[in-house]
Amino acid sequence: MTRRKRREYTDEFKNQMVQLYVSGKPRSEIIREYDLTESAFDRWLKQGQSTGSFREADNRSTEENELIQLRKENQRLKMENDILKQAALILGRK
Repeated sequence: MTRRKRREYTDEFKNQMVQLYVSGKPRSEIIREYDLTESAFDRWLKQGQSTGSFREADNRSTEENELIQLRKENQRLKMENDILKQAALILGRK
């Protein structure tokens, strides 16, 4: 199986693809003509029609943002706990 090289598209290009679809051009034709993946095109449609932004951070729900923040805090607390455990071992030897 050959892997396709990862391509990056500008927000302007993504917006043009969404506008083509909204104006009535068939989805399959757009995907074939511009050599896009179906999943990327579907994601652009969803993002373009819901928030108008193609940045992932702008399209997250409040629950997703809270989950990301809680995971970061959990990771920080684990690191602090590990440091305190190491300090207790070092100081306990004296």
